[in-house]
Amino acid sequence: MTTKKGAAALHPAPPRLAVIIACFNYADYVEDAIRSVLEQKCNDCELIIVDDGSTDGSWDIIQRHPVSAHRISNCGQRAACIYGLSKTQAPFVLFLDADDALLPGSLATILAKLDDGVAKLQFPLLRTDRDGVIIGEPVPKLTAFRDAGALALSVLKNGTYVTPPTSGNVFRRDVCALLHDAAYDRAVDGVLLFAAPFFGDVVSLSTPLGRYRIHDRNDSGLGRPLDAEILRREIARFVERMAHLRRLLGPLGRAKELVATEETQFFLERSIYLAIAERRRVPPMILWRLVRKISSGDNSLKSKGTMVVFLIVTAILPNRQARRGLSYRLDAGKRSMSGLLRALF
Repeated sequence: MTTKKGAAALHPAPPRLAVIIACFNYADYVEDAIRSVLEQKCNDCELIIVDDGSTDGSWDIIQRHPVSAHRISNCGQRAACIYGLSKTQAPFVLFLDADDALLPGSLATILAKLDDGVAKLQFPLLRTDRDGVIIGEPVPKLTAFRDAGALALSVLKNGTYVTPPTSGNVFRRDVCALLHDAAYDRAVDGVLLFAAPFFGDVVSLSTPLGRYRIHDRNDSGLGRPLDAEILRREIARFVERMAHLRRLLGPLGRAKELVATEETQFFLERSIYLAIAERRRVPPMILWRLVRKISSGDNSLKSKGTMVVFLIVTAILPNRQARRGLSYRLDAGKRSMSGLLRALF
């Protein structure tokens, strides 16, 4: 830990970056996450681990390491991360999922890009299976840039922008404070991601700096069969998040610019997926609204055309085939047109 000269040396300066790991019953993975941080020996970073009431031996594994470790009653990822925040004064925070890991040298790369004007830094993650074997391209595909407004416009227009999962983001401390008002959400990768562009610059890196593990217990549902309950939860969470974001934009005078929740691509797309998962007929009006939304988007013509064709074909196929095709599309592994056709037929 670095210190200032003179009298200030009596009060060590806080690390610039805190990595907070909230762990609930991830005994199979948490040691990998811990080692991925400790082995970088980064003096300007501290590691804080919060065991969220695990019952599988996670706490015993955590205690083997020289880290700031805390055990609390189970309360969910968001509350556990808020607890972790209370144990650090670092101006920047990375919430590392206990089943993910950072790549060697990532902390030094991150710290070199941070300054007071940065509200969020993001980087891709390598997708791996439960054993750490790489199974696909990094997610998401990002270019290197520093943005001071374009992403905010994207949020106002679409409610979203291209952003990594939780472990691929670093947030300035004041942005993390928004978690206190997100009681509707047990996770931390909701409103923080989409509010950050309104609080400062977003720095995007193109090089993967971490590993995103896909297994049968991912909260997102990746690696599991099509699940209507998960889709309903995603939709409800998105509705609450958009309402929260609208409240945050009020004092900035921009709430009225935010797109209506039911007109966002995410809401429309997940509504179609839910209809298929529940073995219902896809509502034609929702499909039409989604096709229009995709067609007016900023993606390439090829990308938009592929998505529109997939949606139309999925909507008109018998439900059994539609479910197979959708499961293939949402799978975390490598995908291809031939693979999709095999899944469908």
